[in-house]
Amino acid sequence: MWPKNRLTRTIFKFLGITFLLAGIAFGIFIWCVKLPTPEITSTKTVESYKRIQVGPNHYKVDHCWLKKNKNGIWEMYLEGTPYERGLIYGILAKELMEKQEVHFVGQIKEMIPNAFFLQVLKGFVAWFNKDIYKYIQDENLQEIYGVSQSFSDQFNYIGPKYYRILNYHAAHDIGHALTDLNMVGCTSFAVNNSLSSDSTLLIARNFDFYMGDAFAEDKLIVFVNPDKGYKFTSYAWAGLTGVVSGMNEKGITVTLNASKSDIPYGAKEPISLLAREILQYAATVEEAHAIARKRDTFVSESLLIGSAQDNKAVIIEKSPQKMDVFSSGKDYLVCANHYQGPAFISDSVNIKNLDETDSKARFDRMNQLMGRNYPMDVHKAADILRNKEGLNDTFIGYGNAKSLNQLIAHHGVIFKPAEKKVWISTPPYQLGAFICYDLNDVFNHKETFHAIDSLAIKADTFLLSQDYKKFEAFKVTKQKIHKYVMLGIPYKLSPADEFAMVTNNPESYVTYLALGDYYRKEKDFDKAIGYYQESLQHEVSSKNEIKAIRAKIDACKKEKS
Repeated sequence: MWPKNRLTRTIFKFLGITFLLAGIAFGIFIWCVKLPTPEITSTKTVESYKRIQVGPNHYKVDHCWLKKNKNGIWEMYLEGTPYERGLIYGILAKELMEKQEVHFVGQIKEMIPNAFFLQVLKGFVAWFNKDIYKYIQDENLQEIYGVSQSFSDQFNYIGPKYYRILNYHAAHDIGHALTDLNMVGCTSFAVNNSLSSDSTLLIARNFDFYMGDAFAEDKLIVFVNPDKGYKFTSYAWAGLTGVVSGMNEKGITVTLNASKSDIPYGAKEPISLLAREILQYAATVEEAHAIARKRDTFVSESLLIGSAQDNKAVIIEKSPQKMDVFSSGKDYLVCANHYQGPAFISDSVNIKNLDETDSKARFDRMNQLMGRNYPMDVHKAADILRNKEGLNDTFIGYGNAKSLNQLIAHHGVIFKPAEKKVWISTPPYQLGAFICYDLNDVFNHKETFHAIDSLAIKADTFLLSQDYKKFEAFKVTKQKIHKYVMLGIPYKLSPADEFAMVTNNPESYVTYLALGDYYRKEKDFDKAIGYYQESLQHEVSSKNEIKAIRAKIDACKKEKS
């Protein structure tokens, strides 16, 4: 019944118009962010294939397969056309992909515990990525769409399966471009000619992308025999069809190193898919350069490209606005998270990055360690990737972002492109054994190849030390504090736990920063300030971090008064 009172009628009318406009706006928003599916000519579906279990943790679909090796690494072999290759990928790795998504979503909720802000983030990402499909090559879209058919239903509240996987491919880019979450602090290097033990090119990298320990549990190395382009291998996690570390049959290698970005205004091609295209279609540095020049990306990134044919490495430095190719002109090349080429070296963002972050510290430390280890071989390269000290061998505590080995790495990789050999780290971090694959053997013996035991690099002896056990115990307490502070998960720090945390990692500023956060949450501001001040007495990873700690001290003083 329509109300008789004029004021009431006016209020009803206003509310009605408001809800109508909100409904129209929501409808326009949904229409705008809805991603069209790629055109598929194949009639194949998930039901067209049957997954056969060959043995424990070993599955097969047609000529493709997935198995877990004795080192705990999942190996996958794929072939075929893009969409059908993607379908098979999803069928083989269905459980692995679901597990990765559980961990990924869980980590996002830890980073952003507020439900309202999560919804805002969801809407922002949807709007930001609404045109992403326009910048991704159709071949990649078809493969990704095929993979998405096996995604889990439990996260449909986030979005449709295909929508989710496209957004996950852009997670690396969004993470470092928009929020500087420090999920990507990678360091890499290359040597050749006089500085390499056999004069051929050698490349090594740490991939420090961190989405929690659980996310890094199931690592996947994929060997792809596509219907077009070159065969290649990529090391990452289930569900990622892009590349963060990889090599192709021609001896082209690609590794990604994030750089500081201006805030972008819309998504373009995810950098991992550009890296994938280079691996699949480039045989030389110039061909890699030509591919990168054609594509628009929405973050600033350094792609260290190695080439067996050219026997050299270069860094393709790319931003949304411009691109450069940096060559050191020497027999070595080092890449951290800042730019070195003339097109970027004087940019204000790059200068600020060098001054305020940990990138320069890792760059200098890498150069220092390399200078002591010429001529370089794979064993020396692994030792450098595992190094835990700061500049001039100063011990700065475990887990400091100024060290090459921050004890968070998803993986480390070493390439010998001329020999088509790749060494990949096994857990934990880059401390486990580096196991070796020969791509010539892989693609000549698709069913029977395996890692070459005789070429494995032994695990770091640090794993057997008391210091490693102490660090792992320290990390457990630190994570409990983090979940208490960020998520409100109850945790009572006992005097014994507090003492153990300090003694387990006494030289790390992170120890005292975490304890400061705990006591600030407990509203014991005097104790919080004391720990924050103590953290500043140790080697803090960057000027940005120092500013953040000082801001916490000021906040405690205000809250106390």
